[in-house]
Amino acid sequence: MSKVLMVGAGGFIGAILRYSVSLYMAKISQFDIPLGTLLVNALGGFLIGTIMEFSISTELISPELRLFLTTGIFGGFTTFSTFSYETVALLSDRAYMLGFLNVVLNLFLSIFGVVLGRLVVYIVI
Repeated sequence: MSKVLMVGAGGFIGAILRYSVSLYMAKISQFDIPLGTLLVNALGGFLIGTIMEFSISTELISPELRLFLTTGIFGGFTTFSTFSYETVALLSDRAYMLGFLNVVLNLFLSIFGVVLGRLVVYIVI
């Protein structure tokens, strides 16, 4: 399968997963902050960090599988553009504290997810 098709297939899967998580979180959340986007960004950061470190540290993940997972699935799963739009919407509604909280939590938890994913690989191998 060509690399372009692998990325496209992965992106399709990731986008469906993102949409499903966002719908579910909107249904169960009682907060005004978009928790679905926060969850997928933090989880996506963790998963990308884990897969990248695992693929660099071992030979168990081929470059093709790494491309499918990271650029494809997790690229389609994480939502920086959605995060940006939702932050601007909060700020436009003059919900400045929520907008600031949304930025801080998404950035911190996404970066923390990558670090945590790498640490998990260090512990496991």
